[in-house]
Amino acid sequence: MANAYREIFTAPGTKAFSSAGLIARLPLPLTHMGILTMLSETTGEYGLAGLVAGTFTFSMAFLGPQVSKAVDRRGQSRVLPLATGVSVLGLAALLVCATGDAPSWTLFVFALLSGLMPSMSAMVRARWTEIYRGTPQLTTAYSMESVVDELTYVISPALAVVLSTALFPQAAPLFAGLLLVVGVALFVPQKRTEPPVKPRVASGDDTSAIRSAPVLLLALVLLCGGVIPGMVDTMGLAFAEEQGNKSLGGVIFTVYAIGSGLSGLLFGARSWSVPLPRLLLLGVAGTALTTLPFLLVDGVVGMCVVVFLAGVFFAPTMVVVMGIVERMTPEHQLTEAMTWMIAGLQSGVAIGAAVTGVVYDRFGATAGVSVALVAGAAALVLTLCALPSLRTRLAEAGTGTTVSASAYA
Repeated sequence: MANAYREIFTAPGTKAFSSAGLIARLPLPLTHMGILTMLSETTGEYGLAGLVAGTFTFSMAFLGPQVSKAVDRRGQSRVLPLATGVSVLGLAALLVCATGDAPSWTLFVFALLSGLMPSMSAMVRARWTEIYRGTPQLTTAYSMESVVDELTYVISPALAVVLSTALFPQAAPLFAGLLLVVGVALFVPQKRTEPPVKPRVASGDDTSAIRSAPVLLLALVLLCGGVIPGMVDTMGLAFAEEQGNKSLGGVIFTVYAIGSGLSGLLFGARSWSVPLPRLLLLGVAGTALTTLPFLLVDGVVGMCVVVFLAGVFFAPTMVVVMGIVERMTPEHQLTEAMTWMIAGLQSGVAIGAAVTGVVYDRFGATAGVSVALVAGAAALVLTLCALPSLRTRLAEAGTGTTVSASAYA
């Protein structure tokens, strides 16, 4: 397994852009939790803090693909500095408003503006795709990126809480802005690995990638899938608080990430000879089935066991989705399409956390964890609906639907 991952870094420039991309992608989860912690500290209003943080997340879910669409048209080096500058200015204004007791509406305005933060996960994946398109190494690279995503969502929220509680309330969002500037400044100058702008060959090529039915369905599948870790976020804290130690919630998040990360690494290091649509169905079905044990959970220990099992299918499914998107999406829309996948996942996490909180407060723990069951079932139904169009699009792309020697597994 180690050899497979070592091999993808033999191409020139891969270590440099992946390292810079890691720095630049940390700010997304850091900003969300940083805004939440900062405003809860400065205003004492958890409701307002949650709404403003949610505004940032949903703003990025909508604006992120627009930034990526511009990247597909003009290139990373031309778009990323501008989008980063606007996002950082919005974040800076948000910090000033939070500190200066400005009207609440200003917080929402600048949270929206901060959502222009580019999806660096998609930018990094686009570079891997350009280097390893049509080779088995691309699956390994996608698997590694899924694991890196998991790590950022474990490290960043905990770091945000520590910074904004131990130092000063604005510390986490401030650090997120600095990381974004540094990461993008290191990433953009690496021209030799930057994907070239692909020409458009038809008049309808300016339409958004999300208007493609298969892309939309896959984004919705990931949205439903994202509800599950969103539920874990909320119920993990709830179970930990019931046992009198809220910090145990962090253990639950970590166990989920470990289950997903390990399975992602193993998946990327293996060779597969399975049709992509079938792999997708197996992954989503496994995700749906592993939500059933949540009904038996009544504490932190049980939650840790169940979330580990649930995480096992998560990263491999994400890898399969990205592989399908890479195969069936025109090259000039690839970054945007990948960003829609990430946006769907992020939106699902936010929705899952919010809905689970409301359901838990009104109906209790069993109802709270049932949110994951509903989401898993919805993801499975959407996948079944998407399979015919996915098979057709893959066949039209001329690449076939099978995976051999782990290519695009």
